[in-house]
Amino acid sequence: MSAGNNARLGIALMIAVSVVFAGQDGISRHLAGEYNVYMVVMIRYWFFAAFVIAIAARKAGGIAVAARTARPAIQILRGVLLAAEICVMVTAFTVLGLVESHAVFAAYPLLIAALSGPILGEHVGWRRWLAIFVGFIGVLIILKPGLGVFDPAAAIPLVSAIMFAIYGLLTRFVARDDTAATSFFWTGTMGALAVTAVGLWFWEPMGRGDWAWMGVLCITGALGHWLLIRCYEVAEASAVQPFAYCQLVFAALVGITLFGEVLEPNVLIGAGIIVCAGLFTLWRERQQS
Repeated sequence: MSAGNNARLGIALMIAVSVVFAGQDGISRHLAGEYNVYMVVMIRYWFFAAFVIAIAARKAGGIAVAARTARPAIQILRGVLLAAEICVMVTAFTVLGLVESHAVFAAYPLLIAALSGPILGEHVGWRRWLAIFVGFIGVLIILKPGLGVFDPAAAIPLVSAIMFAIYGLLTRFVARDDTAATSFFWTGTMGALAVTAVGLWFWEPMGRGDWAWMGVLCITGALGHWLLIRCYEVAEASAVQPFAYCQLVFAALVGITLFGEVLEPNVLIGAGIIVCAGLFTLWRERQQS
């Protein structure tokens, strides 16, 4: 089986990515529960930016080629938006926990499908619009806005999902002119600059044990992105993308086993609806491609 079409290896790598990112989210939940979110994300981004620059420097043409972009304003916006989205999502981990946060965040592929029409001018058929509507019902089941007193904090991961969906659409847009290596470079460097401008104001002392956890967080971040790059190198995105939902399962396991979170029935039902709707939209995209 040729490189770029090894679906079995790609699926295995995507599952590995899900495991690594779920572990990373667990560490982020712990550290952000003890220290300021902006500081935690800032240090994580320093390592990520160094990783991105190191990869760019090793490629032909070096950093100059990686940084060359036809759309610098949008690349900057992408980098800043992703850094902000991570801060929002980590905040959700500390307020709501991993289980509920990831259950709502799983709606982001549906949001990408819904926004791809107005932002990218792509055609979205009635079947995908129906799936988007069904997925939104799943979100409402999780958030329970009409039952009792609605907690506005429950909407935090939904805001994160919207931000990530816009980031994904902007990534598709710049891909018309820029390479994946260029987008990856701008994501790491601009995100690091943006979050550093905020995070330095919230610096606080960190215990030795938590510095060790911070080191693990940085390593898992780099490892996860390296695995993701390898995943898309060996297999088509449409073949492996459905398995990205494994992160929801692994993150829930981390939340339940390590943080004592509870999987409420409404969260389980809502997440199931969201995942099924998301898988359907991915299947329809693959059918039409």
